[in-house]
Amino acid sequence: MTASNQLPREEYIEQEYFFRTFRERLDDNMPSQEILKTIQEEILSTCQLPVAIDILRTEMMHSGRMGPAMVRMSHYFSAFQTYIVENAEDDRSRFEQRTALQILEREARYRAADVSPAGLFMYQLECLARNRLGYQDGLKAMAADDIYDTDWKKWFQFLTLQIGVSELAALVYRASENYQLRRNSQKEDPNGTAGDSVRALFGSQEGRIARANIGRDPVYFFAALQRQLNYPAVPLPQKTETERIAPALEARLLRIEQRLKLLEMEQRGGIDLAKFYGKHREIDASDDSLQ
Repeated sequence: MTASNQLPREEYIEQEYFFRTFRERLDDNMPSQEILKTIQEEILSTCQLPVAIDILRTEMMHSGRMGPAMVRMSHYFSAFQTYIVENAEDDRSRFEQRTALQILEREARYRAADVSPAGLFMYQLECLARNRLGYQDGLKAMAADDIYDTDWKKWFQFLTLQIGVSELAALVYRASENYQLRRNSQKEDPNGTAGDSVRALFGSQEGRIARANIGRDPVYFFAALQRQLNYPAVPLPQKTETERIAPALEARLLRIEQRLKLLEMEQRGGIDLAKFYGKHREIDASDDSLQ
């Protein structure tokens, strides 16, 4: 395996197949170890992925997790991929494994196509935001990727301090070609701010979209980038069955409560059913007199 986690295109194509098939077979209730074993035989033998899957399967047999093996294979799996899997395997997390696999599937598909650092950044950041995976550790994992050069890594350090304090659209705008062009031509914001010395990391189009979304919900910003620049869409978290179960559970609890009330009435002296039939008897008698 190479010393960099920037892999050939065929690796990402096989990774996309791996993550998608893994998720689909989990939906069929297949055991994870069996899934890994069968997929390993399906992947192109000319790729490095079958070797990686074999290591994942061995780790799964010993610890029941894939995260520790991915950490050891940092030369193959990116730090962000490992971060996603570790969060899905965390017992305290609500982050679903199927959502994690779908995130990795779409990321691999994007890497196999016309990937750009700006597009990958926006995709990964939205994954952190939508699934509440934490910005500090998440940005650190993102910055470790070799697709981001020195200027990007410096901007990640700046972003770590600014995220949650400054608006995302404004931060992206100030790191774009559009902002630099406007500042040079119109002397916009001559004083500048920290981070302006970094070269433009986003193109003019990203900058225009970011400027248009300052003051708006970041969801609209992400959606606009996906529409206008064909950035990959982030899979939404899986909806739980709680909303479907709740009405049936509530009705069942109501029936149990009614039964308990009847039992309490019986213990206090019994249930007098005569009062429920008395009125019916009077009505029947009146009906007889009318005939």
